Amino acid sequence: MKNYRINALICAGTGCFSGGSAKILEALRKEVEKRGLKDEVELLQTGCNGFCARGPILVVYPDGIFYEMLGLDDVPKLVEEHFLKGRPYKAKMYTEPVTKQAIPKMSEINFFGKQVLVALKNRGLIDPENIEEYIARDGYKGMAKALTEMTSEQIIKEVTESGLRGRGGGGFPTGLKWKFCSQTKGDEKFILCNADEGDPGAFMDRSILEADPHSVLEGMVIGAKAIGASQGYIYVRAEYPLAVERLYIAIDQATQYGLMGDNILDTGMNFHLDLYMGAGAFVCGEETALMTSIEGKRGMPRPRPPFPAQKGLWQKPSVLNNVETFANVPQIITRGAPWFAAIGSEKSKGTKVFALTGTVQNTGLVEVPMGIPLRDIIFDIGGGITNGREFKGVQLGGPSGGTLPASLLDTPVDYESITKTGAIMGSGGMVVMDETTCMVDLAKFFLTFTADESCGKCTPCRVGTKIMLGILEEISAGRGKPGDIELLEDMGKDIIASSLCGLGQTAPNPVLTTIKYFRDEYEAHIVDKTCPAKACKRLTPAPCQNTCPIGQDVPTYTALIAHGRIAEAYEYIRMDNPIPATLGRVCVHHCEDSCKRAEIDKPISICALKRFASDANRDALRRVAKMAGKPTGKKVAVVGAGPAGLAAANDLAMLGHKVVIFEELPEPGGMLRLGIPEYPLPREGLRAEIDAILSMGVDLKCGVRIGRDKSIASLKEDGFDAVFMGVGAHRGLKLNIPGETGLSGVMDCTALLRQRNLGKLNQKPGDNVCVIGGGNAAMDAVRTSVRLGCKNVTIVYRRTEEEMPANPAEIHAAKEEGVRFEYLAAPLEIMGQGGKATALRCIRNKLGEPDKSGRRRPVPIEGSEFDIPCDFIVPAISQEADLSFLGEKHGYDISRWNTFTVDPTTLQTSVPGVFAGGDCVTGPATVVEAVAAGQRAAVSIDCFLKGVKFAGYKRPKPRAEVERILMTDADEKLVRPQMLEMKVADRKICFKEVELGLDKQQAMSEARRCLRCDIAG
Repeated sequence: MKNYRINALICAGTGCFSGGSAKILEALRKEVEKRGLKDEVELLQTGCNGFCARGPILVVYPDGIFYEMLGLDDVPKLVEEHFLKGRPYKAKMYTEPVTKQAIPKMSEINFFGKQVLVALKNRGLIDPENIEEYIARDGYKGMAKALTEMTSEQIIKEVTESGLRGRGGGGFPTGLKWKFCSQTKGDEKFILCNADEGDPGAFMDRSILEADPHSVLEGMVIGAKAIGASQGYIYVRAEYPLAVERLYIAIDQATQYGLMGDNILDTGMNFHLDLYMGAGAFVCGEETALMTSIEGKRGMPRPRPPFPAQKGLWQKPSVLNNVETFANVPQIITRGAPWFAAIGSEKSKGTKVFALTGTVQNTGLVEVPMGIPLRDIIFDIGGGITNGREFKGVQLGGPSGGTLPASLLDTPVDYESITKTGAIMGSGGMVVMDETTCMVDLAKFFLTFTADESCGKCTPCRVGTKIMLGILEEISAGRGKPGDIELLEDMGKDIIASSLCGLGQTAPNPVLTTIKYFRDEYEAHIVDKTCPAKACKRLTPAPCQNTCPIGQDVPTYTALIAHGRIAEAYEYIRMDNPIPATLGRVCVHHCEDSCKRAEIDKPISICALKRFASDANRDALRRVAKMAGKPTGKKVAVVGAGPAGLAAANDLAMLGHKVVIFEELPEPGGMLRLGIPEYPLPREGLRAEIDAILSMGVDLKCGVRIGRDKSIASLKEDGFDAVFMGVGAHRGLKLNIPGETGLSGVMDCTALLRQRNLGKLNQKPGDNVCVIGGGNAAMDAVRTSVRLGCKNVTIVYRRTEEEMPANPAEIHAAKEEGVRFEYLAAPLEIMGQGGKATALRCIRNKLGEPDKSGRRRPVPIEGSEFDIPCDFIVPAISQEADLSFLGEKHGYDISRWNTFTVDPTTLQTSVPGVFAGGDCVTGPATVVEAVAAGQRAAVSIDCFLKGVKFAGYKRPKPRAEVERILMTDADEKLVRPQMLEMKVADRKICFKEVELGLDKQQAMSEARRCLRCDIAG
């Protein structure tokens, strides 16, 4: 056998083959020959390598260097660098998504290094069309042992003791199934392999057949010996042409080598194997339907008992297992039951192959030990969620499976644990979803599939799934009704209990699990007529509007600005938004994140347009008083004059209710006034919008602390019919490290900003300032410190910049202003001398395993401590609401996060007539979310006062139809305008507004860039 200096193995599975791996292999051969390396480099094709998202894939041995996403243009450079000069070609190495580091070796890539291969033992190592390569890897060794050294009973005993369970989804013990069939009398028996694999997104069986077909053939021969069968069938989908081709090759080769056919290995055993091409009917994945199909009849399930082990194919005793099950058998026989049983969990032995797909960085075929947590598969092997989004759910078990939420990420992947959640293991589909997935839409997608695939034999499945699907379609179209959720639950349970086969018995699972874990999304579709994921198009006229927490009518005002009708634009803005000039400056503008224009160049400057129209029409605030509704005679007390309280007061006044705001501080505005510096939010504009709200007859009483000056009970005695709690998160959280208390020069972020905004801090608090945290509040603290004259200002953050929750624009601005960023560092202790802070002792971190949010957990590096000299330290890690005003015996349900527990639909607390919203319910959030909470509470309170059931918030939709402007050639060249800003040197020494806004021409031009998603199509 010839030895080569280099063995280069290129994946020829379906994914890589469709990406051009055959052409790349041919190009490599020509380039190797051209360079005179033909005697030094061996080029081979293999089956599926598993890392499907990265194909075409090439692995170069002996070092195991991994190359991904190869193209024909890469071939000359790769051959020159690696094959000729011995320098791995870095440009095509795998890049770790978090660290952005190139990883040369396949074994060091998390996707591969964390797997345990049994069924995929030969993955990416052998040519599936060459039986000798399979034999060289101990192929047919287990079969030889079973046929020459073991009885049928011994084979069954070994498989039983291994704990192998059917990998097709049911998880029935394989040895027990074989035992039943072997004990059944019969002149003829059959062993069958289910390679139908009809789950959307599943490709486990196909990949095994393409990469290692002999492992399945060997397992079937062993199974045939165990039950006494001489004929076998592989039921394979006709849509798998490469798998079919390689199966035919493998059967022919095994027959030629005497490993199949008559008198195998001179043992007297005969076994013949045929392929049967399935037509793609999902129901034929059910064993009795599959057998009926092989018999030449329509694939429909049969009642059981009798079970196939007694009467199966052609009424003869039969055993059916799936591809992965058979691929495990040869190694169990070769290496023994104890070896296999040592892998996995107590009741679920061995490994399981999954097709990992969806919104993960690393999609492909993975094999993991049973019992591994879902989190490890998704965030370690899978590399986490793409595009920096949050994990939302994972669908297990294909269209008949269930969707599990983030709270169940630590669930062990084994039959028992997964079943307890309401999902099923299935054949191994694992679809990961981020926050852009609508769970109602997901349930509808899978139920559409199973309803269409129903064979129609039994009424519960045939009719029941169609009725459930109809209800889902109504819900996703915004026509859902109260009681629909309960009806879906009842019908789902009935269909499961009364259907004839596994298809109907599992079809409702996606609906039931999404209701169980994501019920709030169903309620949002039914009650509020909105889709929280912004996916249901009938509820989403334009992505920008549906993304906005307050449903701001972006399409209308943008179109009006484009026409130059600025005053009209403002009128529509003010209908949805009580503080548009304020939000035009401080909103986190999720609307822009979802703007379709970003798919072409850059998103529309939606926030800047709102600010422009609001600033241009400030005089219109004098007319707000006319918006007050006809008096109803009802009184509402609002506690807190922050964004939630102001929004609630505004909307309640428009509904005609008398509103009185009680504010503890000397001025209204809450965190808008005290938590945001002047440079992004000038005080005069904020006060003007607050005064407009008050002009509708809203009374403001500042300096009144509820609980000290007035009790909630006394409010009711004063004639208030309802109360809204809109208190913000004004109390900073502690670091809980030594030195935090007892030293001067330590002040939490909320206290720092409050003192500055109340005029109590006008000089630098120190020369060297350290701010600990990575959010927008931390950015406000460092930029405020710069303006106060501090010489050296440093941010200390425990993760990298990519994980920072702060607005990227804020981070950029802070860097421009000279702020120093210390990443991957965590505070250990505040050092002091003479009662004053002198330094912050930190420790270096590295990113470890993902936490429950999906972000990689910072792990301290032992011995990496270091000090940052500083005389003023600002913890800015988070805030919480101060609910001490409630007293000790208040009667409210308070969460462990010190927030009000409210009805998620109505926002009513556990005390009737008292409602709450904003930071005191959600914890610290954004201004626009607080405004949305106040508006929702106003609708709910109005219903409460009228004695009617809460009928939903408001459905976002454009308020007016504005004619589209025909694009000119000049319009096609328009780009997002760069808003004028103060020069860095000037803004660092004052608190004047940094961003100077758009002028009219800029605003109109920018509005013309809008694609008008509200009328598109």
